[in-house]
Amino acid sequence: MAIMSFAFLLMTYNAAAQINTTVADTTILETETVKDSLPLNDLKSGFKNLFQTAMLGDGINPGKLNPMAVSFVQDYIKKNEKGFKEMKKWAAPYFNMMDEVLSAHGIPKELKYLAVIESGLRYNAISWAGAVGPWAFMPAAARQYGLSISRHNDERLDYYKSTHAAARFLTDLYVRYGDWLLVVAAYNCGPGNVSKAIKKCGSTDFWKLQYYLPDESMNHVKKFIGTHYIFEGEGGVTTLTKEELKDAALTTNINLSKDELKESKVLKISGRYYAAVIAKHILMSEKEFNRYNPGFNSEIAISGSYELRLPESKMNLFNNNKTIILKESIDQLLATGS
Repeated sequence: MAIMSFAFLLMTYNAAAQINTTVADTTILETETVKDSLPLNDLKSGFKNLFQTAMLGDGINPGKLNPMAVSFVQDYIKKNEKGFKEMKKWAAPYFNMMDEVLSAHGIPKELKYLAVIESGLRYNAISWAGAVGPWAFMPAAARQYGLSISRHNDERLDYYKSTHAAARFLTDLYVRYGDWLLVVAAYNCGPGNVSKAIKKCGSTDFWKLQYYLPDESMNHVKKFIGTHYIFEGEGGVTTLTKEELKDAALTTNINLSKDELKESKVLKISGRYYAAVIAKHILMSEKEFNRYNPGFNSEIAISGSYELRLPESKMNLFNNNKTIILKESIDQLLATGS
């Protein structure tokens, strides 16, 4: 597979390069030169739209940026705008690989921005606490999620393998909390600290319990939100609390017209189906499929079932090919190491 060849090249590069033992500073400053810049949308003019409803590619309507994040995110974007413009170009191969791996594990591909704020996407980054690699794994967590660490080889430095490990870790955290903002916080400070904050606060709402978290972790979540806005130009499922996401989901059907709703069918399905495979077999674009079925890969990976909605003709195609679709979905997930 092409992705495996990419992984091999990365491993070869990692082995040949000397590890940088300098403590990582993951802030991308305007004065930091990396690669040629790639134009993005005008972030400053775009910020006026943060309070406006935006439609995501996965069909989720994200609503508004939480007012408690606005000031921090504004300052963060101002500080990091130029550096992230540069990163968007040179990091494209890394982001493409991460998109494929995270999607294969059934979690939002936007979680790749965790690696941006953890390490600046530097494979040899080392944090002040001793976390290593693009996904900033501590030794115990790395071994728990399948990475080998020895004097001669540290798989935390391998982009491909560490992304799979991060995806498994993030999935476990989501199963535990069911809230992506809490997942981001727990990835930074550990689930123990998040659970303590929930107990002290008496709430699972990040915006209420944030003050019971370490300052670094509280700001880590806001950095993640800011990074998401810089790269995506809007929020998404990973920048909302569980309750905010429920509110957004209630408005999802405004993506479909009355005629589309009337002419569509709903079927509850179980099994490890994969959105791209379904879309291919029913002759539908993946974007259009996600408009009818927001958050499909994440929900079916976590809960094992999903209420599939499709136009009647497409539902007929699905029913006629569902055995083949399921097998191909599983084969693709296995091939990508999910």
